[in-house]
Amino acid sequence: MKVRTTSLLLAATTAAGCLLALASGHAVRAQGTDAKPAAAAPAAGGKNEHGLDIVKNPYTDNAEAIAKGKDLFVSKACSGCHGAGGGGGMCPPVINDTWVYGSDDTTLFNLVKLGSTAMQTKGYSRIGHEKVVGDMPPFESVVSDDELWKILAFVRSKYAGDPAEKNW
Repeated sequence: MKVRTTSLLLAATTAAGCLLALASGHAVRAQGTDAKPAAAAPAAGGKNEHGLDIVKNPYTDNAEAIAKGKDLFVSKACSGCHGAGGGGGMCPPVINDTWVYGSDDTTLFNLVKLGSTAMQTKGYSRIGHEKVVGDMPPFESVVSDDELWKILAFVRSKYAGDPAEKNW
């Protein structure tokens, strides 16, 4: 029982430390990983109304990338806040029809990369509301652009909302 209690305490302490680091703007990186410099996001052309480059996910419906995205969703701490399957937890679900800032690839990519505070400075405002609302910390230093696209491909594959609402 002592080993289990110690393990649970260590896991809780580690999770709390990650959350505190994210909340304070510090990068959180899994031990033993070397994040590669982020590659340029694939451009779909032009800029959106907030001045961001319009980009499209190159991994949409790519089974291999979705499987990798699922692993990354867990290993990069997404599941710690949004739930193991994306159905929510201490932060909003990412698989339903409620998109806090919008559901297009450009918005989601930049929301995860830059965080919600930076998105608000670019003119974004909350258009959707969930029971659980928290700021999205920036993950720019935690995941590469390529990893982020795979995570978003996984999230898209789990979408359980109205098919008519898909814009990807």
